[in-house]
Amino acid sequence: MEKNYPIDKVVKPVQKFIRHEKSGGLVLGICVILALFLANSPFSDQYFEFFQHKFGFTFDGIPYLEYDLLHWINDGLMAIFFFVVGLELKREIVAGELSNPRKAMLPIIAAAGGMLVPALIYFSMNSSGEVSNGWGIPMATDIAFALGVLYLLGNRIPLSLKVFLTALAIVDDLGAVLVIAFFYTSEISTVSLIAGFSFLTVMYAGNKLGIRNILFYAIFGIIGVWTSFLLSGVHATIAAVLAAFTIPADVRIRENFLISKIQTSLQKFSAIDPNDKIPTLTNEQLHYLEEIKTDANNATPPLQRLEHAMHPFVTFVIIPIFALANAGVTVIDIEFEELFSTNVALGVALGLLLGKVVGVVGFTWLSVKMKISPFPEGMNVKNLFGLGLLASIGFTMSLFITSLAFQSPEYITQAKIGIFAASIIGGILGYALLSRIKK
Repeated sequence: MEKNYPIDKVVKPVQKFIRHEKSGGLVLGICVILALFLANSPFSDQYFEFFQHKFGFTFDGIPYLEYDLLHWINDGLMAIFFFVVGLELKREIVAGELSNPRKAMLPIIAAAGGMLVPALIYFSMNSSGEVSNGWGIPMATDIAFALGVLYLLGNRIPLSLKVFLTALAIVDDLGAVLVIAFFYTSEISTVSLIAGFSFLTVMYAGNKLGIRNILFYAIFGIIGVWTSFLLSGVHATIAAVLAAFTIPADVRIRENFLISKIQTSLQKFSAIDPNDKIPTLTNEQLHYLEEIKTDANNATPPLQRLEHAMHPFVTFVIIPIFALANAGVTVIDIEFEELFSTNVALGVALGLLLGKVVGVVGFTWLSVKMKISPFPEGMNVKNLFGLGLLASIGFTMSLFITSLAFQSPEYITQAKIGIFAASIIGGILGYALLSRIKK
């Protein structure tokens, strides 16, 4: 019988909340609202000044890696987010929805349309000057928010739609990573870049040699790859994705052999006379439990073990902190003329809301008509429109690319207004349309 402790009354509800599919989107939404409140409250100055505090290292009186808090969040914490994105990408490519070329083709084409059309809409309205740098902003879909809205609809939504949107968002994330890598980098330091790829080579070699110790990959990934890329001029989040692809995705023990070994260990464990009066275990009992634990670890790919362990931290710590730091926009003092002094806000809003729907729905429909790939079971044009609207939710990735695209506070504010407007409208319309689907 499992013993319950007083702390379980707090821990278990929290664990249940974390495991729920809707929770990540809910926490992210609360943090966006809180950031907007702080940015437009009497504490506005303190809110913005807080993220300008600088942190770094000093050696012999010379500062190294001295950046403000906002920079550490966007280049440091978000690197962990992109590391988990990289793990998800590799898992999907190795054994998930993207491993079967025929099944993967439709979400890949849909994601390509959902990136290309928004970028073209934005660029057609902002084709010159600094504002033209924002073409990547409406390309991204926020997987946490989009899936959060979809899961609010419960089991009336066919599983195939959830799988399709997940695969689409993952391909979308890969597209965003490539866009950042090739178009949103500063001047490149060749020496630092060579050092970064050297550390990646060591991690890849460790994978092939059979090294499965997570500490090995953490040391070379953080101290070596991430630091080198941070100093190279290529955005540090790219280092996180590349490092994720070196994590082993294979197992030492297959499932059938695992079951056999655990059954043998359990039989030996149960053969030992239990002593319920003593709350501790004998050395022999500990030995068999450790054997079961080792076998279970050997049957779990390090990639999935890392992804499973880090996902709650990313969803409930890193993304909320990023939202608190980046979603704050002061709208009280903004004049209508100032908001639309350029086409940034309109380009982002139309790119997300119109471009995503046209791109996702149009490219998918054409693929089906051209018989490249059939509709997944349970999908039709109506609920495809609903998914297209949910794909227009672009909070996290769009805000992140905004921080890379613009230096001007005016353009950053306009882009954020466009992101918020399109994401809210797209989320509400997508939910309303999909909610009419019969169970």
